[in-house]
Amino acid sequence: MGQSQGSPRRGRTVRAAGTALAAAILLSGCSDSEDVPVLTWYINPDDGGQATLAQLCTDEAEGAYTIETSLLPADAPSQREQLARRLAANDSSLDIMSLDPPFIPELAEPGFLAPVPEDVAERTTEDTLEGALAGAMWNDELVTVPFWANTQLLWYRESVVEEAGLDMEEPVTWDQVIETALEQDKLLGVQGIRAESMTVWLNALVESQGESILANPEAPAADLQTNLDTEPGSRAAEIIGMIGSEGLAGPGVASMDENQSMLLFQRDQGSFMVNWPFVWAATNAAAEEGAVEAELVDDIGWAQYPRVDEDTASAPPLGGINLAVGADSENQELAFEAIECIVAPENQTEYFITNGNPPSSEAAYEDPALEDDFPMADAIREALENAAPRPQTPFYNEISTAIQQEFTPISGVNAEQTPTQTDAFIVEVLRGERLL
Repeated sequence: MGQSQGSPRRGRTVRAAGTALAAAILLSGCSDSEDVPVLTWYINPDDGGQATLAQLCTDEAEGAYTIETSLLPADAPSQREQLARRLAANDSSLDIMSLDPPFIPELAEPGFLAPVPEDVAERTTEDTLEGALAGAMWNDELVTVPFWANTQLLWYRESVVEEAGLDMEEPVTWDQVIETALEQDKLLGVQGIRAESMTVWLNALVESQGESILANPEAPAADLQTNLDTEPGSRAAEIIGMIGSEGLAGPGVASMDENQSMLLFQRDQGSFMVNWPFVWAATNAAAEEGAVEAELVDDIGWAQYPRVDEDTASAPPLGGINLAVGADSENQELAFEAIECIVAPENQTEYFITNGNPPSSEAAYEDPALEDDFPMADAIREALENAAPRPQTPFYNEISTAIQQEFTPISGVNAEQTPTQTDAFIVEVLRGERLL
């Protein structure tokens, strides 16, 4: 998912920007402008930042091309469905696309994406953070260009960890997080809803043990081998099941998404939360509006994603957006030229400041202006170095949906049964023996 879901307000902002840009093009005259190629960029909802970059790069192109934005649906599954259908229909309007990392293999495998030229790949990834780069690949080849990346941190209440005697400068484990919540009668901010966030959570727990949900992600459906019925899979289920059975995420966990878990964390029983960086700006805004106590902001700290085993570094979730060019685009060379402008480090920095979406470029974090709005920028950059993508397979949608069904509600997750049942379910679905 990558925290790329947009609100209606965001959608109106981007749509208005796109409409204004289109109107400007139509009013720009009937002579030279008629010969300027128009590149259509299909964007996910944001706070208007992609439309702003489209105008910026249009201006910098000095007549070589014009970029128009076209807004995709708000939710990630609908974005995937629309793009897949258009690409399969040989739609030539797909010049540039904003893609969530999990969608990439499904669109790359059938040849729907134009190959990234070697020189473009070299220039746009020379300082890309490891996690973000991994999410842009398929079959060991760069098939998309990293734009912005996202990851989760462990957010905590300073007052809670002080009472627990935890040193947050040292790695923290899930066992410590759970133990602290139990001892202090506090609640944990996790995402227990039957949605993509469940796959995000499970994948991070498995990857944090040096394992992957799929043993051979590039294999055809009939040959895919799952890895949940293993010790790492059981341990992941144990953590999720413990939080569910002990009621550590509160009574509303079955409907708890990223926003709801943030609201829980902001209340008096808040203690720890795993979530994307948007929560920092959202909490500050709530404090300014008086929706939460102003002192809350001073009580919030952040650290790297919790470890499953104290001796093994965590592998935080990976989200974000990569840019791709449609294989049937008639403007591929210009589209990649435009992409180079869009993902320039300075543009990634500005996009972070204005829209809250972290850069995939390491150089983009060097701007001191980030410190004011995002004092945890260095922690985000470190997390993105270690972040792990979700299973990279053309059958991701089927696998994720199966996981969501089997691992919810979390109060019913059992370390001995749930991983085994999930493995069997996934295999049966992929072989056409069972429906989702």
